[in-house]
Amino acid sequence: MTYQEKKSIVSLISAILIFGSFCLYMYPQFPEGGLESTETFRFWGSFVLILTLVSIVAHIMISIIFNIVFRITTNEKEPSFEDELDKLITLKANRNSFFMFIIGFLLAMGSLVISQPSQLMFLILITSGFVSDVTGSVTKLYHYRKGV
Repeated sequence: MTYQEKKSIVSLISAILIFGSFCLYMYPQFPEGGLESTETFRFWGSFVLILTLVSIVAHIMISIIFNIVFRITTNEKEPSFEDELDKLITLKANRNSFFMFIIGFLLAMGSLVISQPSQLMFLILITSGFVSDVTGSVTKLYHYRKGV
């Protein structure tokens, strides 16, 4: 298995674990008020901001730890360059990832148009961000395994 495949698998697993553990952490803090209370909006706003920060920091730490473990176990350095295949795979993964997020964004805005609770909009946005992250990792893994 190549470095890029291993990195994609680690990225996929870490995205699932970070999102799942953060949701489990935040679930008990859900406000008891009505669906459209100020406290509910504060909760969802802090949920999105904190999830973004935690996800960025965790991904950086996991990437560093992965590179250290990879180097110790294989006595190889991470590739210091990207060839055309790597760039093409990254572009395809980013395209698919952005596509999934845009679909989620449009669904979230559509939920407001059809007068659904604003909580549904936040849930759709958060879920589409997660699905977009997973889609990017799965796309990279797929293309490194099967080719472009």
